[in-house]
Amino acid sequence: MKEVLRNPFFYYIAVPVAVALCPVLIRGVYLPNAENSLKKERKQYDQARELIGQILDMDAERLDYAEQKGGSAEFDYATAVQNAAESYGISAAKYKLSSGTIVTSSGKKSQSANVSLDEVDVKTFAKFLSTIQLRWSNLQCTKVTLKKKKGAPDSWDVDLRFNYYY
Repeated sequence: MKEVLRNPFFYYIAVPVAVALCPVLIRGVYLPNAENSLKKERKQYDQARELIGQILDMDAERLDYAEQKGGSAEFDYATAVQNAAESYGISAAKYKLSSGTIVTSSGKKSQSANVSLDEVDVKTFAKFLSTIQLRWSNLQCTKVTLKKKKGAPDSWDVDLRFNYYY
């Protein structure tokens, strides 16, 4: 093997063969793979555009949030809870909100609140909780208490404790 590698005729043959194989590999292997990848990415892009359109139809105010001072909307428990509750058909009579004052500790501001949902099913509650926390990334649910309503198969009273960090 060492003799073959030391022979200059080996390189006179191997280098032109390698150079000739490059265009063949590009045209036969790499180009079709790149075209397939492009088709997949375009399909994903079209699906993402549809989802973005649906999100904007549901909550068109999101575009205005970026234009406001500080790059995000001012947080208000009443508005946040009302919007999330309305999204899933929870009437104002079926939830109670009590929020505390804004507290500053170690230079960080926070505000706590208690939310009580009356007679909701588990699916609606889960959607409510995920929606409100997805919309407000600094909002944390610190406590959840579920109490089953007697006589109903899927009716619960839910008590939630939230903390929002400014």
